[in-house]
Amino acid sequence: MKRLKKNHLPATAGYDEVATTKLRNVARTEPVFFYAMLNTGKDGLGTTAVAEKRKLFGWNEIDHEQGTAWYVQLFQAFLNPFVAVLVILLLISFIMDVALANEAERDYKTVIVVGLMVLLSSLLRFWQEFSSNKAAEALKSMVKTTATVLRKGFGRMELELKAIVPGDIVFLSAGDMIPADLRLIQSKDLFVSQAMLTGESHPLEKSGEAIFDADCKSPLELDNICFMGTNVLSGTAMAVVVNTGNLTYFAAVGRAISGKRSETSFDKGVNKVSWLLIRFMLVMVPLIFVVNGLTKGDWWEALLFGVAVAVGLTPEMLPMIVTANLAKGAKQMSRHQVIVKRLNAIQNIGAMDILCTDKTGTLTMDKIILERHLNVFGEDDDEVLKWAYLNSFHQTGLKNLLDLAVLEHLELHDYLNVAADYQKVDEIPFDFQRRRMSVILEQQNGKHLLICKGAVEEMLDLCSHTFEPGENHQLHLENDAIVPMSQQMRDTVLHTSRKLNEDGLRVLLVAIKEYEPRPSDYKVAAEHNLVLTGFIGFLDPAKPSARPAIAALEELGISVKVLTGDNDIVTKKICKEVGIPFQQVLLGHEIELMGEEELAVKLQSTSIFAKLSPVQKSRIVKLLQSQGHTVGFMGDGINDAAALRAADVGISVDTAVDIAKESADIILLEKDLMVLRKGVIYGRRTFGNIIKYIKMTASSNFGNMFSMLGASAFLPFLPMLPIHLLIQNLLYDVSQISIPWDRMDEEFLKQPQKWDAGGISRFMVFIGPISSIFDYATFALMFFVFKANSPEHQTLFQTGWFVEGLLSQTLIVHLIRTRKIPFIQSWATAPVIALTSLIVLLGIAIPFTPLAAILKLQALPIAYFPWLFGILTAYCLLTQYVKTLFIKKFNQWL
Repeated sequence: MKRLKKNHLPATAGYDEVATTKLRNVARTEPVFFYAMLNTGKDGLGTTAVAEKRKLFGWNEIDHEQGTAWYVQLFQAFLNPFVAVLVILLLISFIMDVALANEAERDYKTVIVVGLMVLLSSLLRFWQEFSSNKAAEALKSMVKTTATVLRKGFGRMELELKAIVPGDIVFLSAGDMIPADLRLIQSKDLFVSQAMLTGESHPLEKSGEAIFDADCKSPLELDNICFMGTNVLSGTAMAVVVNTGNLTYFAAVGRAISGKRSETSFDKGVNKVSWLLIRFMLVMVPLIFVVNGLTKGDWWEALLFGVAVAVGLTPEMLPMIVTANLAKGAKQMSRHQVIVKRLNAIQNIGAMDILCTDKTGTLTMDKIILERHLNVFGEDDDEVLKWAYLNSFHQTGLKNLLDLAVLEHLELHDYLNVAADYQKVDEIPFDFQRRRMSVILEQQNGKHLLICKGAVEEMLDLCSHTFEPGENHQLHLENDAIVPMSQQMRDTVLHTSRKLNEDGLRVLLVAIKEYEPRPSDYKVAAEHNLVLTGFIGFLDPAKPSARPAIAALEELGISVKVLTGDNDIVTKKICKEVGIPFQQVLLGHEIELMGEEELAVKLQSTSIFAKLSPVQKSRIVKLLQSQGHTVGFMGDGINDAAALRAADVGISVDTAVDIAKESADIILLEKDLMVLRKGVIYGRRTFGNIIKYIKMTASSNFGNMFSMLGASAFLPFLPMLPIHLLIQNLLYDVSQISIPWDRMDEEFLKQPQKWDAGGISRFMVFIGPISSIFDYATFALMFFVFKANSPEHQTLFQTGWFVEGLLSQTLIVHLIRTRKIPFIQSWATAPVIALTSLIVLLGIAIPFTPLAAILKLQALPIAYFPWLFGILTAYCLLTQYVKTLFIKKFNQWL
């Protein structure tokens, strides 16, 4: 067994000394003694003992995996750069008000409005995150990871991992995730992957033998200890739980490396946009302050105005809009059998342009039927079926769909329970390197019979003999002659296997070997010089929904690649049936000989990869990512776990093995590509609504800057008072709260969507200045037509721009939300229309209400409104025209 190198051991800082001592004590002790140490027994714990231990040790959960308390979430809702900017501006405004000598001048309006904006933004964000976390926990609870536990009085039972306590007896087999830190009692060919703790890619063999020098070893070097979070690759074992929850090694490593999780493309995209807007504000606000100070001569008022402009430029609703969109997307996806474990994965599924998937169950019915059982001459033979049945019936490892098909076939055909004539002696479990498994049975004559079934090529290399059947080519162990395997017979076997594959059948070989009675310590080496008995062929027909689902994914700009451990002939037949085009097939052994550059070139034109190992699947995913693709991987087996982790979005199903479910970002409650298609559409819709808000805010802020700068330079008074800017911004923010409930254009949904910071900057430059043109038109209207051109008439000027600015900002929501013509070719959803209409009405009404005097606004003349209608109409027409040019030039909008 390969030993861990010292420099590969992770830091153990934070690993509880008591927990370490406990592990070492049980590692060097025989089972009969450590049962007493752990207050348990070979029959497991009783109900009373479990309750006492739970009081003492708590649930088998790690702190950082538990939901964040509501008050922590509330505090965190205030921790984002935009709120920080607002709080700083609020403090500046407060200090400036306090510094005024005349108490009558201290109105604190800016402080109140900015405080309201901070509370509105943060409380909405808190509520969205709180409700989405609750919903996410409820959704994740639908996908349970369990362990097989022995409890006194109940026998073996499946329990959730959190219900396990120290002293529990657990049973492990291939595909299981280790539920706690365990001491093995007995094991059979147990290989465990500890890669998540150590980075060591090679599986480690574990056994139940005592380690007398345990005190001299690192915990990870104890071969009879298994650690929480690692997973069983092959073999079986019985173990006793030593440490749970926060006392596990997994928890200690988590504490030692605790810190911020690496950023996804989604996180990076949001942060880039956030800091782009903040940098823009840091440049423009001081410039506006200086211009106003120089032209008006009132530096105090200029400072107040600069603070208000800074507040107006701060997209404080961005965190709330992002959270609301993700939460709504997760809820919508859950209604369509898609459970989101990690909210940020929603953007990745929308950006996905390549889906790598296994074949079985995704493209096929996932209902395998035993179709043929043939001897070496290709004749139907019930004796081959009997040996296959005995192998599947007696194995205790991971019973896959092939085993279930064998067992169900016997039940459906009313065969006698032949297993009663045999007593199980031993087992050599399945693993993905050997691709076979064996059981050893004691026959009535006392001899041992090894029955092995597995993949054709691997099995044929082990078979040195075959049967020479008697009459009617029916095999009988007692009567038939065993003859050496000739080359002609090997060729016949391969020819028969290929023919069955071409008919869409997956083929396994069944072989046997008799041994004289011996101790039950059979190892892999016993699988040699076998006697080949024949074939068993399984049919897993293509799903009727697979072809339309593949076509639907291709319409969404997603190419499908099949990564399977199955053989290439069966895979090609299924791919033809479901409509996956292919020119060539790459096999695992061919990939092994290729360098990175050669394989990267092959990936471009290859859509079927067969006979792959888990490492090869992960390698293909990473190479596709290095070429700029956003890669989804869909799988449900142990051999898929590495690729699920490597992919941008790991997709599994609720019937998957434990380690696959834990590795995935998204769980499908129905293993169907049509369900995944719905998830992709919701992912893109969610991402699109986030981009809408960002582009609306960025372009609006950019245009406002030009308007503010020009007005500040040429007007003899402030173009708008600080309170006007604050109220306008508050109302505009409220109008955008409904964006998460909007729909997206069909054209947007048909292509993978990714973050493009350059595209956002380009959008700002093209669209932002349009609003400034009409702002200046409004300035001219108020200055020359309505004669609001002196400090005495500034209130009329400011009111006119307040209304026009608010209405144009609100209209931009409808203009930017679609690449089509708004209100003609595309309508927003009812919530968006209702909220934006309300804000428009409020904006027009405020100057005519008692609030006007408080806010230093005044009633506008009726003659103003035809001009306003003309300005807004022209604004919409010009924006739509520039939008059309933008789309033609850059072939994109949102």
